[in-house]
Amino acid sequence: MRDVVVTGIGLISCAGEGVDAHLAALTTSSPRTDLETFAPYPVHPVAAPDYDKQIAKKSDQRQMEPWQKLGCYAAGLALESAGVKEDAALKSRMHLIVAAGGGERDYAVDGQILTGLRGAENPGVFLNERLMGDLRPTLFLAQLSNLLAGNISIVHGVTGASRTFMGEESSGVDALRVAQSRIASGQNDIFLVGGAYNAERPDALLIYEMGGFLWKKPHRPVWDRPADGGGLILGSGACFLVLESREHAATRGATALASVTGITSDRHRRGPGSVGKKLQAQAAALGAKPDVVLSGATGVKGITEDEQAALKDFAPNAAVYATADVIGHTMEAQAPAGVAIAAALIAKGQASDALVTSIGHWRGEGAVRLTKAG
Repeated sequence: MRDVVVTGIGLISCAGEGVDAHLAALTTSSPRTDLETFAPYPVHPVAAPDYDKQIAKKSDQRQMEPWQKLGCYAAGLALESAGVKEDAALKSRMHLIVAAGGGERDYAVDGQILTGLRGAENPGVFLNERLMGDLRPTLFLAQLSNLLAGNISIVHGVTGASRTFMGEESSGVDALRVAQSRIASGQNDIFLVGGAYNAERPDALLIYEMGGFLWKKPHRPVWDRPADGGGLILGSGACFLVLESREHAATRGATALASVTGITSDRHRRGPGSVGKKLQAQAAALGAKPDVVLSGATGVKGITEDEQAALKDFAPNAAVYATADVIGHTMEAQAPAGVAIAAALIAKGQASDALVTSIGHWRGEGAVRLTKAG
């Protein structure tokens, strides 16, 4: 099996842009938070980038939804970080895996349709006609999740095989797992992998509030929320990583920031204490003895305390950071962002063995182990 290393990181969130901004945010008291726009639901708004730097054509920007623009921007940052932005030949054989949600609603069209339905003689016919005539062809539901991968291919010229995974937090873990496994087995040499999420939209907040998952008070650290009912605070952001074999990176003279030693992903029937047991089993399977943990804990009651207790048990001396206290909860991008921050800590000599956890807000459990690349 070949060693797999991280050679490029593209990261943007409420903490800012790039790894230095996010490492600095690890020690701040709270991330940038908007308490007013969607009150009573706080969100962590992204630090809006200058999209022109990574998406040169305004026409490309206009046809993308916010989450696609964020993802495309972060992908460009990752390619720059890895030193492959201008290497068309390499990008033509670079594979791409995107963790994606189902796209965003067109609120103007939704409002017009709902208004028209009230007086429609035949509501079913009216609805079908309006959906067919008012939505852009690219927004049919079966295609929404693939749009980010398509835009990355068009804008950045990454034209190897492309895959899109859906499934909230688990999709981010599985995107990383498949990329790492295919490189380690020798099937491929290099991947661009990551995800993006836009939290600043009423439909997303509605979905998670209907499930009873949202925090509705001023910001409080993830680990402190369960005592007051628990809940997650969504954050807008994106993270992409360039992963490649150690040999491939060495051949092109790239710097390996960290090794991705192993990734586990699972989905089990949850009950009292089950999340902690699952996480301990995953860490043991990876041989993890972390000196730092980047936890994807949500703040949701039950699973958050479970994870906290497990971390204290098997990693009592590790420095533990909740990525949601740095960037908010970014769903599909949460695991890639944790890996990015962990790799940056290792690259800067602030850690030697890191564990990234991803306990989905209602399903899916994953863990990633990173070690020094040297």
